Amino acid sequence: MPIYWNDSLNFIRKITPRRAWNFARVLLSYYLTRFLRRPVQWGLPVTVSVEPTTACNLRCPECPSGLRAFSRDTGNMKEDFFRRTVDELHRDLFYLYFYFQGEPYINPKFLDMVRYAHEKRIFTITSTNGHFLNSENARRTVESGLDRLIISVDGTTQETYEQYRVEGKLEAVLQGARNVVAWKKKLGARHPHIVFQFLVVRPNEHQIPEIFRLAKEIGVDEVKLKTAQVYDYEHGNPLIPTIDRFARYRQQADGSWTVKNALANHCWKLWHSCVITWDGLVVPCCFDKDALHRLGDLKKTSFRQLWHSPAYDTFRSNILRGRDQIDICTNCTEGCTVWA
Repeated sequence: MPIYWNDSLNFIRKITPRRAWNFARVLLSYYLTRFLRRPVQWGLPVTVSVEPTTACNLRCPECPSGLRAFSRDTGNMKEDFFRRTVDELHRDLFYLYFYFQGEPYINPKFLDMVRYAHEKRIFTITSTNGHFLNSENARRTVESGLDRLIISVDGTTQETYEQYRVEGKLEAVLQGARNVVAWKKKLGARHPHIVFQFLVVRPNEHQIPEIFRLAKEIGVDEVKLKTAQVYDYEHGNPLIPTIDRFARYRQQADGSWTVKNALANHCWKLWHSCVITWDGLVVPCCFDKDALHRLGDLKKTSFRQLWHSPAYDTFRSNILRGRDQIDICTNCTEGCTVWA
């Protein structure tokens, strides 16, 4: 696995004694939970994902936002709500991820929120489909203090790219990446660390070598190969790669397909992270795309109360009793990024 020194040092500079102590408490409580087989939670989240918006300009086939198939409302996170949440969490938080569903740049206040988190010395990350990185937004992205920018590039030709990124324009994405690289140089900035994320599916798996060449040519810092979650996999799916190491699923003797990973009855995510939806709901993780497992509402209670609430303890207990009984866990694969 390559080491990216600028990105790593940037993160290390933001570690404080309080954040390190919180991480130690969370880690210890997680392993004590596994030993005792009952939930223990001493700290606050190490990482939080916030959802700037549920809106998206693309129609990707395995994404509720792209399919316009949400059972919840579409909207943008309000800046004042975001600031209140960050004010409560920032002293203990290592990472703030600006994504869940939707395209973050659609929220007109997105980069203002990034700047606010940056001022609180939180390591900030976002993931984008890259279509909104015109020169102005590229400049504002660099100036916002964003630490890591993940750009989804799931093909190296338009024909391949649009098979998954439906209605997307590859050249617009590549030009967006060039814009950010150019503004980093012009402003003498070391961040954001720019990542090309390549979601490996059957139509694009032959282009894996080409994405590395393209990233180097543009000046992108890193390429990550990500395995794809598909919803209808039991009878096979044309998106499942033929290259086994990039597939989350395997075919069984009877011809049906199953998730590769065994569902162990514990989950690190439930101890160190959570997701906050655009309208203030807290859900366990990124697999709860429709926010069906609502563990609290930050418009009605503080995060600390919510994190240590009976609802959260009950969900953690259910994880310990059997993840195979929880719908969002049955298609969950830890370690979904393949390090190249």
